[in-house]
Amino acid sequence: MMQLLISPASPFVRKVRVLLRETDMLDKVEEVHVVTSPLASDPSVLAANPTGKIPALVRADGPAMYDSRVITRYLDDLAGGHLYPQSRIWEILTLEATADAIMDAAVLMAYELRFRTPEQQSTAWLDAQWGKVSRSVTAINSRWVSHLSGPLTIGQIAVGCALSYLDLRHDARNWRDGNITLAAWHADWVQRDSMVTTQAE
Repeated sequence: MMQLLISPASPFVRKVRVLLRETDMLDKVEEVHVVTSPLASDPSVLAANPTGKIPALVRADGPAMYDSRVITRYLDDLAGGHLYPQSRIWEILTLEATADAIMDAAVLMAYELRFRTPEQQSTAWLDAQWGKVSRSVTAINSRWVSHLSGPLTIGQIAVGCALSYLDLRHDARNWRDGNITLAAWHADWVQRDSMVTTQAE
């Protein structure tokens, strides 16, 4: 059985965990909880991924895989390949990349607030990261929202996990302001069993 190294609060981890549930792959992948941070990586994570980042997928028949987009593509292929439809592959990949960019900026903001003292923190830097988030959320609401309907794709999973992470760590910044259509979609999305069962405490 493969092992997925996880920390439940990570939006990148959650994207993979949602995929496992949506594709009925939980019997093939064991979720292994690790305690890791940007300042102190868990040894098991370092053994799987030299950058020390999660998620990492440990396999018995090959080297460990890392970067959530590599892992989701691999697992979807094992499950039959339905979440990356070839007919819309470039749009789906771009939507996933946009969601991942939201996650990346939002995680960096959380790190700034959690791992740097108030004297070290940069308001300008935090605002710059939020600018990336805000522009990306607006783009999804205005340009990409039509891609969030129809058969399930990795784009929907990635966007849903990214927006939920904003609620978890940066709720006061209110990403929903001016993004009514996307907010309505997300309100429905979070009711899926795969989202409910992967919600961080």
